[in-house]
Amino acid sequence: AVDKINLIPQDFFAELCEQIIQHLNHKNPGINTVELCQRLQTSGIEVNVDDLAKITNIVSFLFSTAARSNLSTEELSSALGSTVNTLPKHAVQVIRHVWSEQGKSVAVSENQRHMTTVGQFVDIKWKLGVAMSSDTCRSLKYPYVAVTLKVADPSGQITNKCFEMTVPQFKNFFRQFKEMAAVLETV
Repeated sequence: AVDKINLIPQDFFAELCEQIIQHLNHKNPGINTVELCQRLQTSGIEVNVDDLAKITNIVSFLFSTAARSNLSTEELSSALGSTVNTLPKHAVQVIRHVWSEQGKSVAVSENQRHMTTVGQFVDIKWKLGVAMSSDTCRSLKYPYVAVTLKVADPSGQITNKCFEMTVPQFKNFFRQFKEMAAVLETV
């Protein structure tokens, strides 16, 4: 994945680093690597979602490790120069710049949260449908609910989880979901 960083323009890599810092500071729920990958591909850069996710994880690990170690910009630059000689020069420059601008806020944030290890809920979408028939049954006519949950894992990677359920299952699911959200708001 590190070799793919060479393909990413410096301004785009800077934007990715900014999003990672915002995620580590709890200002955004995660990094939508699918959207970022589509933007890169639209501009003619050959990179896939898996590679971009790996790059995101690497940079997130660098920033969170630097925060836990309370590294200054100079210490981070020195560490990058001595141990990560495979990173392109423009990437090291961007990481150094972003860290010098926003590293202190990440250090405070990391110390406050002690590295959360669970994902974060981002969004829910649902739609009601009716299956009219199938290959094995001529007449179904039963409603169902298709649900898509958008979740950010601890590294910030946003993924969609899709599933279907009956209307009574959805009512129960949604009731429990609202109860859980109410409890979390009090924390």
